[in-house]
Amino acid sequence: MFRCTFQYAAKTSIARGVCMRRGLHNPANGWNTVIGLEIHAQIDSQTKLFSDSLTSFNAPVNSNISVVDAAFPGVQPTLNEKCVELAVRTAIALGSTINNRSTFDRKHYFYPDLPQGYQITQHHSMYQPVSQGGELELATHDGVPEPMQVRIEQIQLEQDTGKSIHDMRPDMTLLDLNRAGSALQAGQFVKKLQALLRCVGSSNANMEEGSLRCDVNVSVHKEGDPWGTRCELKNLNSVRFLSAAIEAEIQRQIKVLENGGIIEQETRGYDVEQGKTFRLRGKETARDYRYMPETDLPSLILTQEYIDALRNNMPELPDAKRERLMQQYNLSDHDAAVLLSESNAAEYFETVCQGRPPKLVVNWTTHELFGQLASKNIPFAANPVSTDQLGSVLDLIQSGSVTGMTAKNVLKVMIDEAGGRLASEIVEERRWKKLDDKLILKEMCLQLMDKNPDKVRTTSYDVFCSSDDSLSYPILQVASIRSGNTKLATWLIGQIMGKTRGLADPVTLNKMMEQALGVKLDDLNNVSHSKGKKSKKKGQ
Repeated sequence: MFRCTFQYAAKTSIARGVCMRRGLHNPANGWNTVIGLEIHAQIDSQTKLFSDSLTSFNAPVNSNISVVDAAFPGVQPTLNEKCVELAVRTAIALGSTINNRSTFDRKHYFYPDLPQGYQITQHHSMYQPVSQGGELELATHDGVPEPMQVRIEQIQLEQDTGKSIHDMRPDMTLLDLNRAGSALQAGQFVKKLQALLRCVGSSNANMEEGSLRCDVNVSVHKEGDPWGTRCELKNLNSVRFLSAAIEAEIQRQIKVLENGGIIEQETRGYDVEQGKTFRLRGKETARDYRYMPETDLPSLILTQEYIDALRNNMPELPDAKRERLMQQYNLSDHDAAVLLSESNAAEYFETVCQGRPPKLVVNWTTHELFGQLASKNIPFAANPVSTDQLGSVLDLIQSGSVTGMTAKNVLKVMIDEAGGRLASEIVEERRWKKLDDKLILKEMCLQLMDKNPDKVRTTSYDVFCSSDDSLSYPILQVASIRSGNTKLATWLIGQIMGKTRGLADPVTLNKMMEQALGVKLDDLNNVSHSKGKKSKKKGQ
């Protein structure tokens, strides 16, 4: 469990080591807000912390439980070595001091989703938790107004509870113990910590699946007064709801105090539809939990050789990777941040980038690929387009074999089929090769004008002669277009693009249309822009 202090204003401490706190001052009404954020992240191991039962979000109800998870009499827990390794890796990533010896405790409380009647944790360890100290740095690209440091109090291991289901049967609460006994880490922050946990491999940190959950402590006080009584907000399963719940609770507490009331220390929930928090129960204290040493587990001993071996085999961390991507590929801060927002997206980008322009690759990865996946509700982790496939699309774009619109359609086919076919095969099968024949496009321009005499009114005919005699043909001098009618020119081009199903090469088509109209389209835009300026002056 991570215990962190988020320093935003003056250095202070929080009772009971609240994980994250932020002092917010509102000069308009004189209220200061203190926010503590504790995050529980389920360790990404195949089996649970103290049993050999599998961990799976999608498993059928009560299918991944053992006699240990169900707390049968006489059973004893066995510590999962992989969970310890991932906790140590997380500690290294956060710069924490790893303790060579740590122990476990029993934290007693009686909920139906905790069969033992207590939770095995390291909160009040007789010796020390897995690690202590460390920090997480936040920069402006992380969404904060100015750089700041997050100080880590401690990292500890503890088992998860089961899940209570209240809305399936009106007369009873149903229990799903699949999650019971899973390994938890509790810590600080959401988005940046999510990225770090995923990078290290210690947790998938998915709030929607419940593998990352947030508890928030909120209190308000007047400037110069002692800190107020805090209330804890539970069961927040998204960053958006977390932010909304905090704001709602701040306003509730201020209203209560300004009306002469008092704030009771309690645990509250958040009603998404009404945008309000509501009371769940009174807040327990450390005395209520009756901590005692866990007698069924020996001390956890970590040798320095073990710690050094893990330290020497750490992956590249998000901040270091972001800086390298920006320097090596000349990416913008935004592009690097988007790549790092999805697990393995940066590695995907770098693979596609081999031998190809980085700017082209990052645009197609973060805009086209991400966008099409999002429109179909496909997470990047389930991306069906291989690096070879996306690379083949970009190769056709660079060679001029397809238009940008066609390339987007090819990518759509790849996502829909999920069959691994390369772009050239799809283009060949569907006859999507780019149309850039000047003679064909010239004829299409002239035919379009002949079929739309009401839109194309000519004043005279001139003869255009190019160096290639085959391209000599009469030029229609279109009065309305020459006077700056950009909409009509756009309409003409759009008609041909529609007729060719987007296969016409835009550059070649524009040139042929310019020759047919006897006017440069860039000059046309300048005329239109100049008219707009004159119109504004008249209005003034």
